[in-house]
Amino acid sequence: MSSKWKTVLLAAVAGTTLLAGCGNNNSESGDEGSSSENKTIDELSIGFVPSRTPEEITAATEPLGDLLKTALKDQGYEVNKIDISVGTSYEGVGEALSAGTTDIGFIPGGTYVLYDDGAEVLLTSTREGLSIDSEDPKDWNDNKPTVQEEGTQVTYYKSLIIAGPSEKGQELGQKINDGEELTWDDLNSATWSVMGPSSSSGYIYPYMWLEDNYGKTINDLDNVVKADSYGSSMARLASGQVDIVVGYADLRIDNAEPWTSEFGRSEDIFDETNVIGVSPNIYNDTISVSKNSDKMTPEFKEALQKAFIELAKTDEGKEVISIYSHTGYEPAKDSDYDGERKAQEIVKNQ
Repeated sequence: MSSKWKTVLLAAVAGTTLLAGCGNNNSESGDEGSSSENKTIDELSIGFVPSRTPEEITAATEPLGDLLKTALKDQGYEVNKIDISVGTSYEGVGEALSAGTTDIGFIPGGTYVLYDDGAEVLLTSTREGLSIDSEDPKDWNDNKPTVQEEGTQVTYYKSLIIAGPSEKGQELGQKINDGEELTWDDLNSATWSVMGPSSSSGYIYPYMWLEDNYGKTINDLDNVVKADSYGSSMARLASGQVDIVVGYADLRIDNAEPWTSEFGRSEDIFDETNVIGVSPNIYNDTISVSKNSDKMTPEFKEALQKAFIELAKTDEGKEVISIYSHTGYEPAKDSDYDGERKAQEIVKNQ
């Protein structure tokens, strides 16, 4: 790994925010005890980035409102209404948090650091580790399919550069599997699908991977298609409209079923795709809140932290957050994402 990568990623270390020791609420639930101290929040708004299709996210997160109301009630807050929406882009959710028109955002680290003037990180997600955790793309191809390893929780993930079933995609994958190095001309002759510039795995880290290995960036590629979601990106890969997609390491796991049922392929996604590049570790997604929401008092932010952590331990909560491959949450602090800031600076200064 180059010294620049080490500098970029050194600061991305796990940290914790100490939650205030409010004491255990051992009183009976009902009209007595702590319920007399409950505070009322009229409405909360939650925004999700479109890392899957809006329809998928909307359906999966529909139960979140009631689950969060219950979890917050246990922390002394009555919430009358929770509005859940899926942003049109990663940047749209970041802008809504900064403006105070959205109170809570499920956003990746790259989006968070772009909008940290108006957003504050509360939690980082944990996810199940994968059966492969190598920076050598050939290892991913030699040991496929990639599967999630139950019981292993990690606070990071990788970005993969994935070649698809098109003639060019298969040519690039074969070179990697034969132990050959890809040249810049190899990569530049392909059509790429990337996400918006605030997406860590869908833009920033692939950008840096190109710069680190070839002295070039996404801006130097001749043929780039910007996708509005990973679902549309994978659909283009399946159809041969693009030769390469970039995204988080379990992207193929998430799209294994639609690869054949929706995208028109007859063979397994792992049989038809190959990894041709791997980024170093990226710190996980955040749950962030708006600095410009008058609801976000220190006490309420602590309540939200505890509520999401407890919610993620329930079967119903696990089902909801699995749409983003989250398995739980840990308290976070702003400095956890210093590595992501350095990544953003490298991109910005090219």
